[in-house]
Amino acid sequence: MPVSVLLVDDDALVRAGLRAILAAQPDIEVVGEAADGAAVIPLVRRLAPDVVAMDVRMPLMDGIEATRAVLRAFAPPPKILVVTTFEEDRYVYGALRAGADGFLLKRARPAEIVHAVRLVAEGESLLFPAALRSLAAGHANEEARAALAAARLTDREGEVLRLIARGLTNAEIAAELVLGTETVKSHVSALLSKLGARDRTQAVITAYESGFVAPGGAG
Repeated sequence: MPVSVLLVDDDALVRAGLRAILAAQPDIEVVGEAADGAAVIPLVRRLAPDVVAMDVRMPLMDGIEATRAVLRAFAPPPKILVVTTFEEDRYVYGALRAGADGFLLKRARPAEIVHAVRLVAEGESLLFPAALRSLAAGHANEEARAALAAARLTDREGEVLRLIARGLTNAEIAAELVLGTETVKSHVSALLSKLGARDRTQAVITAYESGFVAPGGAG
């Protein structure tokens, strides 16, 4: 089955460009479009997309509120890929904290856009470590520290979390740690459960906000 995608952006030219790029792929199908976040809920209910490519700044309901609304309304929800002009936009961090699975720059090359949709559809994070470090700076909080302390991650789970924060996929983590991919998946599932994180993106945000990974450190 192809990956089904809903495009949400108030710029018709952006939607047309994304549609042309994605529709050219045999394993991706664009099932619908919307010009504002306010239209997302009924479209997701009707079309059941695998991925929602969501603009972060829209006039009636922005991508942050639309992301929250989708996560409240559907179980399981579609993957949400925030589409933005600026990688250090504070709106992007708000969307990631709200539950988006990653973000994509509008200036990305067609191959990068296709890769992003496929990656998110498969359950991987789509993060830009340097940008996320910048976005996370100044967001340290006690709630995240408490969540990290209560999680009692094993040393191996901690290693895996640091590598996720660097933007590595499961396969790349497996190569880095000389482990099987299924073993890495088990570690990822365990640390997500312990952190109470919905997905890898939420775990990375907790890692930064708790100080477990330093925003100013090497990615």
